Amino acid sequence: MNTINRQQVVRTYRAYAPIYDWTFGAVLGPGRRAMTRLTAAMAPKSVLEIGIGTGLSLFDYPASSRVVGIDLSEEMLEHARKRSASLPDRDITLRYMDAEKMDFPDHSFDCVTLPYVLSVTPNPAQLVAEARRVCRKNGVIIVLNHFSGSRFWWFLEQAVRSLADRVGFRSDFTYEQHILAHDWKVESVTPVNIFGLSRLVVIRNV
Repeated sequence: MNTINRQQVVRTYRAYAPIYDWTFGAVLGPGRRAMTRLTAAMAPKSVLEIGIGTGLSLFDYPASSRVVGIDLSEEMLEHARKRSASLPDRDITLRYMDAEKMDFPDHSFDCVTLPYVLSVTPNPAQLVAEARRVCRKNGVIIVLNHFSGSRFWWFLEQAVRSLADRVGFRSDFTYEQHILAHDWKVESVTPVNIFGLSRLVVIRNV
């Protein structure tokens, strides 16, 4: 599997920050909106978004929820803070934080969302462990991510494999290894984005 380190992530998203909304944000928007619709239907008291980025999801989380967003890129967070400022009546907190080493207490959130972050973090298993730790027992974890193996996207995955350190994205990222290998309860899996590029996975934190 191609590897990513922390410095590469920071460097990559520093470059992406000014253009993210109009490139990746637009292409991946349908999946993100599906994620927030699911979250809104659950109406959790608290939501943690790991990898809040430029804050594209902030407008669509339930107004009644306490929303905390973390990211490893200060440049992306600057955009998120501007969006948050336009929602003065919402309970929104944005923090610079490494998701693989969060400083939240155990069981802090009813719902934890991970949009497009598992395949761009240095140690996905560690991030999953942290997400489960801070999610309350029987709470919900929502993973939104691309997983390799689709025949339609095979050529694209091969093309970007050798460029992982430049694009900040693992192409060889399997559902079996990074979802099914964990002892949690997968409640639903829905293909989202163009031609099923991504999957929206709802998990019960048992």
